[in-house]
This record gives sequence, structure tokens and C-alpha cells, in this order.
Amino acid sequence: MRRLVMWDIDYTLLRGGGVAAQAWRQAFTEVTGVAWRDTPIFGGRTDLDICHGVFAAHGVTDCTPERFFERYVAIVDTVRHEFAEQGELMPGVRAVLEHLGDRPDVVQTLVTGNVPEVAAAKVAAFGLSGSFDAEVGGYGTDDSVRATLVRRCRERAEAKYAEPFRPVVIGDTVNDVTAALANDAVAIAVATGATPAAELTAAGAHVVLPDLTDLEAAIKALTG
Repeated sequence: MRRLVMWDIDYTLLRGGGVAAQAWRQAFTEVTGVAWRDTPIFGGRTDLDICHGVFAAHGVTDCTPERFFERYVAIVDTVRHEFAEQGELMPGVRAVLEHLGDRPDVVQTLVTGNVPEVAAAKVAAFGLSGSFDAEVGGYGTDDSVRATLVRRCRERAEAKYAEPFRPVVIGDTVNDVTAALANDAVAIAVATGATPAAELTAAGAHVVLPDLTDLEAAIKALTG
């Protein structure tokens, strides 16, 4: 059975340098006419979940997530070059992606809280688009609950390839780990974000790596 490796983006693959967060704030103010007051915790959450929370925190009742996302995506498209200018790839990522890309027993895709267009802009900024079958990914517009993104991704992959997969989720937050476990997926965590390794271990991650610079250890975790 082949492995379906589902990559989180932010602080797992790359750091976006705050570009998306700035676009989010700008889009919110433009679409709602309400001044930005409360910055939520973005890590590990879906954009749909964050959107509902931001609207509630600011008392917005007359705007839909779809309307907001349309403007947000448009703004990101104008500043997409800034991801590479202000952000960076996380350590070891490119080598791991290239190694897995050469393996016929692995399909790589994205499971991310980002909306699809922003996810695509982020990975494209670092020349990573060809590493993933983005068509079968799980995205922040699929559902508010991250575990559902993992399930949708697996369903899409199995429908497209007409075969079952062993799912593997790799991310940097407790939400990534719990989403994996809820879908009987292998949970690989990297301590490259704000969540300490001990907390990722306590959440139930099968393997916790400090980062992906040890290619042999990373490949063993993702495929072993």
C-alpha cells in the first residue's frame, strides 16, 4: 500500500513572513468596514474556523466567509512575490521533498488550513508546486475542523488513484497531530513552529523531529 504524505504548510514547509496575515487584516477591513482589533491564533487552524472567530470577535454579522475569501485571495495574488522575500523554507524541506518525489510508493499532497489559492501561492513562491498533487489536498475552505481536511484528502486521493493509501500527516501543531490520529493516520510532528517537542509528543505524535535536516531520520519517519 502506497503512502499518502499530507504536508502542512506554515512552519512545517515554510515561513511566510507574515504576508498572508497582513493580507487577511487588509481584506477584513475592506470587506466589512470594521477596524481590525483582535488578532487570532492562526497556527493549526483552518481559515474557515479563523474567519468565523474573527467575525464573531468583531461583531460582524453581515458578511460571508466566501465574500471575505474572494477579497483575501485577490490581495494575496498582488503580493505573492513577498512570501519568498520575507519568508523562508524550513530547514531540510527541499531535500526531503525531492527524495520522496523520486519514490513510486509515495504520493505527496497538502493538508493545510490555508484556502487553496493561498496555499498554492505559498508553495509556488519557493518553487515547490511540482512536489505535490494539490488536486487531492485538504484545504481551509473544506471545513472548520482540521480532522475533516485529512479525511477529505484521503477520499480524494483514493478516488483519483483508485487505490487505498496509508495516510501520513506531517505538521508542527497539536491540531495537526490530533487531526491525524482522528483519521488513523501516522502523525509526524516537527518542532519548527511555536509548539514545543514535548507538547507534540504528549498530543500523541508517533514521531517528533526537531526539524527535517536529518534526511535519513525524516525519510524513515515518513515512510518507515
